[in-house]
Amino acid sequence: MSSTDMKIITVIGSGLIGRSWAMLFVSGGYTVKIYDNQPGLAAKAITEIRKQMEELEEAHMLRGELSATQQLDLLSSYDDLAQALEGAFFVQECVFENLEVKQSIFQDIEGHVGKGVILSSSTSCLVPSNVFSKVQNRSRCLVSHPVNPPYYVKLVELVPHPETSAAVMDTTHALMTKVGQAPVCLKKEIDGFALNRVQAAIIAESWRLVQDGVISVKDIDLVMSEGLGMRYAFIGPMETMHLNAPEGLEDYMKRYGQGFMRVMNSFGPVPDFFSEGAKSIINEMCELIPSNREHLSARIERRDRLLRGLAKLKKDSDC
Repeated sequence: MSSTDMKIITVIGSGLIGRSWAMLFVSGGYTVKIYDNQPGLAAKAITEIRKQMEELEEAHMLRGELSATQQLDLLSSYDDLAQALEGAFFVQECVFENLEVKQSIFQDIEGHVGKGVILSSSTSCLVPSNVFSKVQNRSRCLVSHPVNPPYYVKLVELVPHPETSAAVMDTTHALMTKVGQAPVCLKKEIDGFALNRVQAAIIAESWRLVQDGVISVKDIDLVMSEGLGMRYAFIGPMETMHLNAPEGLEDYMKRYGQGFMRVMNSFGPVPDFFSEGAKSIINEMCELIPSNREHLSARIERRDRLLRGLAKLKKDSDC
């Protein structure tokens, strides 16, 4: 497929992630066709995107070199799958996290596109070998897992099916880079991918420390937000270790490796998040931030506002 053919992207699903992908792709100058099997939802999504883009432009946070109007002109909505897929070189699926539904939609998609069209899933926890098990040509399939909210958090995990071609991985990496994301390529599929496995480790130990009466919910969150997270917003755990010893990573392990191994060996079993004891942790969290829609929406808005500021800082700092 020549570069002149690589202009149209189809987004399947018009929910939060689908809208986010659409906004990212048009920011890079791509024509984006949004499809939803519920009549009218794709058109409604464009109305919501227009509102977001106008707000972002006013706040000088709109991504890409095109104006909001120019980016919106690249968007169109479809209730018919065949029409939505016509001319696309890349398809980003964003339906809800149900294996059977994803398998079915990719079967339908494959019947409407040529052999060279890349099929990508936004799944956060389903491995490609399961998602694409009913697709005939699996060499053009992969997972592109974004981090919520994708417009402000740039990481995208690219996870290959065992049969995915290197060319497909390279093309997708180039696409994600062009639209301003930060793609990472996994060398093989694994349950949870990379981000969620690291996140699960943090969640498990945080939960155990609260459950065992070592620290409060409020304070374990401060350990991350005012401690580790301050560094991890700019450098990862490997570089953190490398910079925390006079002679780099090997020196760091000589100094602290035995201590870390001792601590790791003291970790408890995987927490039971559904036990009676879990209720006290949930109650403690809800005392800090009530779980009703009003309070949660306010905290989500705060989170996104802070992420916008951090994204701008990282961009201005060339991080």
